[in-house]
Amino acid sequence: MSRIFNVFLIGLLLLAGAALACSSSGSEQSLPTPSPSPTPVVISHYGYEVVNVYPHNPGAFTEGLLYEDGFLYESTGLKGRSSLRRVELETGEVLEKVDLAAPYYGEGIALYNQRIVQLTWQQHVGFVYDKESFALLREFDYPTEGWGITYDGQRLIMSDGTSTLHLLDPETFKEVGSVQVFDDSGSVENLNELEYVNGEIYANVWLTDRIAMIDPRTGRVQGWIDLTGLLSTADLSQPVNVLNGIAYDAEHDRLFVTGKLWPSLFEIKLVPQH
Repeated sequence: MSRIFNVFLIGLLLLAGAALACSSSGSEQSLPTPSPSPTPVVISHYGYEVVNVYPHNPGAFTEGLLYEDGFLYESTGLKGRSSLRRVELETGEVLEKVDLAAPYYGEGIALYNQRIVQLTWQQHVGFVYDKESFALLREFDYPTEGWGITYDGQRLIMSDGTSTLHLLDPETFKEVGSVQVFDDSGSVENLNELEYVNGEIYANVWLTDRIAMIDPRTGRVQGWIDLTGLLSTADLSQPVNVLNGIAYDAEHDRLFVTGKLWPSLFEIKLVPQH
């Protein structure tokens, strides 16, 4: 009797093990399948249409540009030739100018709270001016080179010639974050003059005729503007340098571009390329 019971018990254990194995196999089959990889971001490409052409001082080595209240504000570079200027758009006439002392090389500018913030290239010093009087209000320091700068409504955004954008507190000028800029090919280096346009950062890429359209939250390039051929052959016969200078008239949705030593400033309209 005991032998029969033992055989019966062994049989029950074998059946229980088989049921457990089936149950485990069923569980594995019911696991959700992995989600597919995110759809790659499609980068937009734009050409341009020239809307208007305005005179630009061909002696201005443009490093920073902005538009406000009917005027252009421009920062020029080169040691001994650097300045901050208020310029009449229609004529290119310089209405107000402050020269920088010879050691300083002027770079990008931004407007914050009726003050103009101007960078210098390798001196690690920035200047803050009253927008109306051009009176110097203060200086500030930063550890990197200074290339371009703009304001997004909350922070100053500064480039240093690399793929990094530095986010600065506009009152203390202390860095509060940074963003690495990239596209499908990797890091985008040589970011220069900056302009904040409709939620994106437009950045001249030094030594090219291209402007990157950057998502400020992620650093991803969402579009490219190709300005090849903007200067005429006649203009190219003069001493000119690279494309550099972006200004945006938010009230009238106008986009202006120019370059270092360019004789013209262009109002352009973006044209999607397919």
